[in-house]
Amino acid sequence: MLDISQQTLADAVGVSRAYIATIESGRANPSLDLVNRVADRLGIEIGLVARPPLVFARPQHDLVHARCSGYLDRPLRRAGWEIRREVEIVHGRSHGWIDLLAFDPRTGTLLIIEVKTRLDDLGAIERQLGWYERSAMAVARDLGWRPRRLTSWLIVLASDEVDVAIATNRDALAAAFPMRALEMSGVASGRIVSGNPSRGIALIDPSSRRREWLIRSRSDGRRSQAPYRGYADAARRFGP
Repeated sequence: MLDISQQTLADAVGVSRAYIATIESGRANPSLDLVNRVADRLGIEIGLVARPPLVFARPQHDLVHARCSGYLDRPLRRAGWEIRREVEIVHGRSHGWIDLLAFDPRTGTLLIIEVKTRLDDLGAIERQLGWYERSAMAVARDLGWRPRRLTSWLIVLASDEVDVAIATNRDALAAAFPMRALEMSGVASGRIVSGNPSRGIALIDPSSRRREWLIRSRSDGRRSQAPYRGYADAARRFGP
């Protein structure tokens, strides 16, 4: 298109005409420096995007997340679920941890729980849960469990900022997480068996001693004020 011969381009970037021909045919593996020189000569702007392997790192969790995770463990165990926390998932170079993996031997339900203290990136959460769902059945069988169905829950700290995030993403959450606190409570107690793989979202207050431990969001009809203004408020209350 620029009416530049292979030889002219080769001379301009300091390689042989034959090497330019191998680049055009897709048989060369030029260095980034040469790619940059060729692009500059041709007036092409190149952007380099480096994507690391899928890694959901497990750093030392903060106190708020730890309180939420520990809070979930107790009512599920009382309801008869077998629990494993911080379950490692490895597939190739992808590496992550399921916050809680629970199995109900009464119904054969395998439950993946992802705990969040904020809702910052819904797309990333969906991708993370999707990966866990593809791996969880095999992990459960390695633990000696025999699951017949799978469901995933997103459990979030009950706060004003989370209510705002849920309201902002209401339509997306309705499609991605159709189950809500009431139905999820039925699944936890064994009264409801979800026939199809489904996801749910509910809130929790890790300081609460209420019997109904799964809380609705304001978008789902809750009228009471959230127990925390936001993550910082919870961290201040839980801190030393």
